[in-house]
Amino acid sequence: KNLERKVEKRAVGLNMKKGKQQRSRTAPNVDVRMRDLVENGLTVHHLSANACLVPICQLHGAAVTTVEGIGNTKTRLHPVQERIAKAHGSQCGFCTPGMVMSMYTLLRNKPKPSMEDITEALGGNLCRCTGYQEIIDGYRTFCEVCHHGTFTTRIQGKVELFRKEDLLPLDPTQDLIFPPELIRMAESPEQTTQKFHGERMTWISPITLDELVQLKTQYPQAPVVMGNTNVGLDIKFKGVLHPIIISPTRVRELFGVEQRPEGVCIGAGCSLSTVQSVLERCVCSLPAEHTQTYAALLEQLRHVGGQQIRNVATLGGNVASAYPNSDLNPILAAGRCSLVPLDKDFFVGFRKTTLRPDELVLSVFIPISRKGEVVRAFRHAPRKTNALPTVTTGMRVWFHDGSDVVREMSVYYGGVGASCTFCAERTSQQVTGRPWNEATLNEAYRVLVDEVTLGVSAPGGQVVFRRSLTLSLFFRFYLHVLQYLKDMNSAMEPLPCVIWPGYQEFQDAVEVRSAQDPVGQPVPHSSALTHATGEAVYCDDIPHMNREVFLSLVTSTKAHAKIIHIDVSRALDMPGVVDVITAKDIPGQKFRSFTGIDEEVLVEDEVTCVGQIICAVVADTKQHGKLAAAALKVTYEDLPDRIFTTEEAVEQCSFYAPQRTLQRGDIHMAFQEAEHIYEGEIRVGGQEHFYMETQSMLVIPAREQKEVKVYLSAQHPTCAQMSVAETLGIPANRVSCHVKRVGGAFGGKITKASILACITAVAAWKTERPVRCVLERGEDMLITGGRHPVLGKYKVGFMNDGKIIAADVHYFVNAGNTPDESVTYTEMIFVWCNTNCKSNLEDMTVYFFINCLLILLIMNSWCPDSTGFLPLLDVCVCVCVCVCVCVCVCVCVVILKAAALVHIYKDGSVLVSHGGIEMGQGLHTKVQQVVSRELNIPLSLIHISETCTSAVPNTNPTAASFGTDANGMAVWDACQTLYKRLEPVRKKDPSGTWKSWIATAFQERISLSATGFYRGHELSMDWQKQEGRPYTYFTYAVCCSEVELDCLTGEYRTVRADIVVDIGKSINPAIDIGQIKGAFMQGLGLYTMEELKFSPSGSLHTRGPGQYKIPAVCDVPLQFNVYLLPGSQNPFAIYSSKGIGEPIVFLGSSVFFAMKEAITAARTDVGLSGPFPLCTPATPEHACLACNTHFIQMIPKMEAGTSPPWAMELP
Repeated sequence: KNLERKVEKRAVGLNMKKGKQQRSRTAPNVDVRMRDLVENGLTVHHLSANACLVPICQLHGAAVTTVEGIGNTKTRLHPVQERIAKAHGSQCGFCTPGMVMSMYTLLRNKPKPSMEDITEALGGNLCRCTGYQEIIDGYRTFCEVCHHGTFTTRIQGKVELFRKEDLLPLDPTQDLIFPPELIRMAESPEQTTQKFHGERMTWISPITLDELVQLKTQYPQAPVVMGNTNVGLDIKFKGVLHPIIISPTRVRELFGVEQRPEGVCIGAGCSLSTVQSVLERCVCSLPAEHTQTYAALLEQLRHVGGQQIRNVATLGGNVASAYPNSDLNPILAAGRCSLVPLDKDFFVGFRKTTLRPDELVLSVFIPISRKGEVVRAFRHAPRKTNALPTVTTGMRVWFHDGSDVVREMSVYYGGVGASCTFCAERTSQQVTGRPWNEATLNEAYRVLVDEVTLGVSAPGGQVVFRRSLTLSLFFRFYLHVLQYLKDMNSAMEPLPCVIWPGYQEFQDAVEVRSAQDPVGQPVPHSSALTHATGEAVYCDDIPHMNREVFLSLVTSTKAHAKIIHIDVSRALDMPGVVDVITAKDIPGQKFRSFTGIDEEVLVEDEVTCVGQIICAVVADTKQHGKLAAAALKVTYEDLPDRIFTTEEAVEQCSFYAPQRTLQRGDIHMAFQEAEHIYEGEIRVGGQEHFYMETQSMLVIPAREQKEVKVYLSAQHPTCAQMSVAETLGIPANRVSCHVKRVGGAFGGKITKASILACITAVAAWKTERPVRCVLERGEDMLITGGRHPVLGKYKVGFMNDGKIIAADVHYFVNAGNTPDESVTYTEMIFVWCNTNCKSNLEDMTVYFFINCLLILLIMNSWCPDSTGFLPLLDVCVCVCVCVCVCVCVCVCVVILKAAALVHIYKDGSVLVSHGGIEMGQGLHTKVQQVVSRELNIPLSLIHISETCTSAVPNTNPTAASFGTDANGMAVWDACQTLYKRLEPVRKKDPSGTWKSWIATAFQERISLSATGFYRGHELSMDWQKQEGRPYTYFTYAVCCSEVELDCLTGEYRTVRADIVVDIGKSINPAIDIGQIKGAFMQGLGLYTMEELKFSPSGSLHTRGPGQYKIPAVCDVPLQFNVYLLPGSQNPFAIYSSKGIGEPIVFLGSSVFFAMKEAITAARTDVGLSGPFPLCTPATPEHACLACNTHFIQMIPKMEAGTSPPWAMELP
C-alpha cells in the first residue's frame, strides 16, 4: 500500500503524476518534512521523495506536501509554480509537478541556491518534451547570481520571452510550517511499536534497538525496509511477497553519526544524502591526506540515483543489498571500511552477503586515509546521473614512506563479477612491492585481463566493453596516483559542467492587427499554470466511478508459438476478480485492419511475438488484477522459424507488401564511369517513445441504446471510435471518444491506443461496468513498439572531384510481427524506403518524424565515408556541422484535412472545438491565438475544453507536425464565417464593445455558432510512374554541435549546440523554441543514448528507465542556442507559419557526427585510417569500441560457444 495508491489519491484529490516506472521517476515527487533522527530529532528537514517508493506506513509522524499544497490557480501561486509556467518550461505538463516539487524542496532547504544545486535537484527528474533548457532558465532566476539578461533577444524589439521583474518574489516566511501536533507526537514519551495490517502483509515499526533485534530473531526472513528502493520494486515488479516487513525508521541507534580520531562511524539507517552531508563536513574539517576515502565516496554519491533516491536510500541498505554493480561497495571495501567485517569475503553472490537472516547492519565505519595512501573511485554509466553504473571501481594504494614503492593495494570492481562486487586480488598482489611506473602498469594490465572474465551470455551484455573499462579505469587511477606522487596539478579532474543560459533570437510579429493581437507573441502555454499546480486533468486523474473495475493484460511469453490452452480457473478464483476477457468475448470484429492487413485484438490461436495480448483480467483493484494475471496459465507449443533480426528476414525473404523502388537513370553505366566506388552498410537502432503518461483509458458503458463513452490518452480519437464500434458491433454514433490532453505521445498513441481501447471496451461491454486500463511502464514498452530499426546498404560511385554520380541504396525496416503503420509511413521516408521486414519482434509503429531521421542519417553517413577517400575537407576533430532538410507534412491526401466548431455565448465568451489533440506541442494555445486575432478579442475570452468525436467527427490523427496547419486553418475558416455574420452589427454600432455586439446579434437571431473546414492541398504519388507531389512544403534547419569525447570510456558531453531554423512566421516563438529544443534532445537520445535490447528469445530487456536511458538534465548542451530565421514566407500554412516539432529531431545527429569525427582522430592516434562503421545509437560502448584503443585490443576475442549472447544485435 504505497502513498500513491489510486484510491487514496482520488479520495483526497492529490496530484502525484507517475510515469508507471521503476527507479528513475519524474512526476510523483513530494516534499516530506520530518524530524531528523541524526540530529536527535531536534530539527525538521525537508526532503524530496518519490511517492511511488515511499511506503505510506513509513510516513507516520511526517508532513507530506504535494504540488497542490503549495499553491493553485484559485487562491495563490507559489513562485516555483509561476516561474516554470511563465518561463515556458511546461509542454505536455505530465512531468511538471515533479519538477515543481523538486525545486520547492530545494528552496525550503536553501533559499539562494547555486546553479549546481538546481541541476542536482532536477537531476532525478525526466522530461520528454521540453529539452530541459526552459525549466533550468526559469529556475535560474532563484539564483543569487542570475544571468537573466542573456536569456533571449529579438532581432527587432526589446521584449524577452519572460521578464524576471514580472515574477512573484520568493518569500520563505509564507511557506508551510511543520504541524505542531506532529512535534508533540514526536516528543511524546509514550511511543510504542507500530503495526499496520494489510491484505497480504503486516508492517512492523519498532521504536528501540532491542525490539528490532527481537523482531529480527522472531522473523529472520522478514526484510528490513528503510528506503524501500529495493524491496518495494521487488514487490511491485517481480511479484515477491513478504508477509512480514520490519521498518526500523524510528530506531535512533541506526541514525547515529560519531566522529572519531581514526574515522567516522555512520549509522546504517542514515540516508545517502545524510552520508553525503557528513562526509562533506569531514572533508572541510580534516587535512586532505586524511580525506581520500571520504572524497572518493563523495564523488560516487553525487551520481547515485537522483536526489529523490538518495534522500530515502540508506547506507546500510546499499551495502546489504549487495548489487553486483553497486556504486558504493567497491570503494567501501577498497577504503578499509568495516562492517562485520566488510571485505572481499562479505559479498558471496547476487544480492547475497555473509549476513545471516537474523543479523542486522548497525553502522559502517569509514576510516581516515593514512599518509602515503591514495584512494579513488570511478564509475561509468549510460548517463552521468540517475543511472546504474555499467562498471564501477574503488581503488586504494599505500606507499612506503618517501618512495613510490607500493606497500599495499586494493582493487574492487562492480559490474564485472559473476554476481557480486569483485576483488581483483591477484592484480593487487602483482602490484604490491613494485615501484609505481609504466612497467608495473603493463604487468597489472596483463594480470587484470586474465583475472576479470565475463562470459558471452553475462547479464547486461557489453562483455568486451566492460572488460576494457576495467583497464581504462585502472589506467585513470594510475595517472591520478602519478600526479599525486609528483605533486602535480591534476589535469584529470572533470571540467566544470554548468549549463549556461539559453540564447534565442526571433523576429517581432510583422503583422500586428490590434493591441491585443497575440499572433507572433511568446504567449505561455494555455495550460502551463494548471500543469504547475497539478490541477491539469489527465486520463487517469478522472475520479473513480461507482462500480469501476480495472483491466490487467496477459501477454505472450513466447515469440512464435501455438496457443494450446488458456487456463483461467485459478485466476477466476482469486480475490476481487470479476472476469477474464478472451477473444471469444468479442461481440463484433475480432480483427482490426489499419493498413489492409488484419491484426488480432486478442490473440486466439498463434502468437507471433513476446508481448502480444492474449487476454485480460477484470478485477476490483489493480493489485488484484495483476496477481490474477500472473496466476493465469497459458500453454504453448513452440513453432519453428523465428525471425528477429533484419538479416534473418532478408535471408528468408520475410517481407510485407508492397516493396517500393525509385530508380533514375542507368545505374550500371554510372558505376562504370565512376572513378571510385565505395560500399558499406549502417545500422540504425529503434527508439522507445517513452512518453511520460503511459497508455491510459477509461470506458464507460451506458445501459441506454448501447452507448459507450471512451476517455483516453490518444492522438487519433476517431480511430479509437471506429475501432471500438466495429469490435463491439455497434454503429460509430453510439461511441464517443474524449481526449482532454495527452501527457506526451510522439506517434505512439495512434493505432496502439485504439487496440487497447477495443480490449477495454469489450471488458466494459461484458461486465456492464466502467473499466479503467492504465499500463505500467514495462507493459507499455513491451506492447506498444517504437521506432523501426533500419539496415541501410549502399554502393556509391564518385569522381575525383568528389561528385557523386551513382548511388545504389537499399533500406530494410524491421517492422515487427504486424505491419501496423509501417507500410504507410515508410512511404513517407522521403519516398525512399524499399522493404518492410516481417519478424517476431513486437510490431513497430509511428514515431516522431516517422523514419526520415533514419534515412537521413544513412545518407549523411555514406556521403562523408565516400569523400573520405579524397583530400577535400578540413574537418575539426570535435565539431560537426549537420544540415537538415526535412519534410513536415504527409504523403496521404486524406490525412491533410481538419474541421472545427466555434461557439460564441451570450456573455461574449468563446468555446472552440477542433479535431486536434493537445499533447504538449501548444496546439490549443496557437488555436486560441488564431481565434483571438480573427475575432479581435482577448485570449481570456477563449476556451478549449477537450477533443471529442461528438463535437468534431471524422478527425485525423494529430501527427507529422501539421496539427496547427490543419486545425488552425479550420478554426480560421469558422472564425471568418462568424466575423462576416457580425459585420452588420458592428457597422450599426461601431463604438460598441464585443459583448454588446454579441448581445445585439443574439437579439437579432444571428447564429453564433459556426463550423470550419480545411481541405488541404492536393498531394499525390504515382508509384508506377515514380512521379508526383507528395509534400506541401519543407522545413529547413541547420545545427552546429561541439562535442568532447573520452576515448577511453566512450563518454561524451555536448559543449555547445547552435540551431538555425526556417519556420516561416512563428505564431508563438516561445512554444516553437521549446519544441525545437525538446526535439533536438530527443534526437540526441535517438542517435547517442537510447538503445533497445532484446534477448535471444525475443523478449525486450529494456522495459523501464532502469535499463532504457533517455536524456536528462545532465545531457543538455552546456551552451544551447536557437535562432529563428527572419523574413521567411510560407503561403501553404496559416499566417505563413511552418510545422516545427518533428523535423528538428534529426539535428540531434550533429552530436553523432561530431562524435564520429572525434573517433576518427582517436583511431588515427593508434594507426588506424579509412572509413569505419559506427551504428546508432552511438552509446559509450559503441563509441569506445569504434575508437579501438589499445585497451580494446588487449581483450581476447570471444570464441563462439554454445551460450547465446545476453542480447541480440538489431536491426
